[in-house]
Amino acid sequence: MTEEQLSSYHPTLPPTTEEDRFSWLRLLRSRKVGPATFRRLLREHGSAQNALAALPEMARAAGIEGYEICPPGVIEAELKAARAANARLLCLGSADFPNQLSDLSDAPPMLWAIGDVSILRKPSIAMVGARNCSSLGARMARGLATDLGKQGFVVVSGLARGIDTSAHLAALSTGTVAVMAGGVDVIYPAENTDLARDIAQSGLRLSEQPMGINPQARHFPRRNRIISGLAQAVVVVEAAAKSGSLITARDALDQGREVLAVPGHPFDARAAGCNLLIRDGATLVRSADDVVEALPQQPADLLDTTEPVEPSKPALSGAALHREILSRLGPSPIAEDQLIRDIAATAGDVGPALVDLELDGQIQRQPGGLLSLTA
Repeated sequence: MTEEQLSSYHPTLPPTTEEDRFSWLRLLRSRKVGPATFRRLLREHGSAQNALAALPEMARAAGIEGYEICPPGVIEAELKAARAANARLLCLGSADFPNQLSDLSDAPPMLWAIGDVSILRKPSIAMVGARNCSSLGARMARGLATDLGKQGFVVVSGLARGIDTSAHLAALSTGTVAVMAGGVDVIYPAENTDLARDIAQSGLRLSEQPMGINPQARHFPRRNRIISGLAQAVVVVEAAAKSGSLITARDALDQGREVLAVPGHPFDARAAGCNLLIRDGATLVRSADDVVEALPQQPADLLDTTEPVEPSKPALSGAALHREILSRLGPSPIAEDQLIRDIAATAGDVGPALVDLELDGQIQRQPGGLLSLTA
């Protein structure tokens, strides 16, 4: 058993005073202190204050010269930014920290939260997938999120474009949690600013990163372990053979969560990852019922029959409309009227664009008024 696994058997006592919380943040923000090291230092030294005092000597013993712990001014600035954003600090071991994460060997010692933290006590399902999802994929994500919400589940995702956005939008009225790669007050992508605001009002935004931090590539894999850790199961709707969604699926397996996937057309690269997961034993998903049946327990929450309302999008035209149409289509044909609804455009705008793309050989019409990308 590894040191990280052993540390999970020693429950971390949460900070009880403002001074304790300040020291926790300062310890975690110090160089070379990650979640596992943080827990080990607390276990060995009894408190964050003692661990901070011991860090410089420990660094010298490890051959690190000139080591300095995180300056108090950095933490004061972070706390000021948190107050401005109305963010709340959730600490490992406290009553409001999500129980689902507490037993993970790499559980984040602290999370910044904006919104309703009581939502963390409800059963949840994670939904992840491609940023450049197809129209069918987005529709599947919306349908799954809507139906799972009606059955009492909170939908957890990462606020990314594509599948994440579709899932969050559909679950706004029943409960959704956005786990963010950067600071909880930094919205990425910027196009989801309104969605992030709506989630903060009716759901919850979470991040383990410091306030004000812009997301970087290395932050996303670490964010993914929190998405899967919060949920009873992870549903992958669309994913390429090499994608961040498959990292989340692997995290879920390591954490003992159920992994499920929506199958896709063999010729659609956006479905390759899902098809691989199913081949390797993931549960095939056709509807929310498939997800619920795969879980060890059923939720006891009452159904919520409120239909979520998606905010309107600005009209597209020209090259932008062409790109949107091509991104929505795949090898599997879909109905033209469904495509028009998914794009939230008018038939008068989409019709000429479809003619242009058909003449250009990029799309083709199928019997029954269906459309698909040209093979």
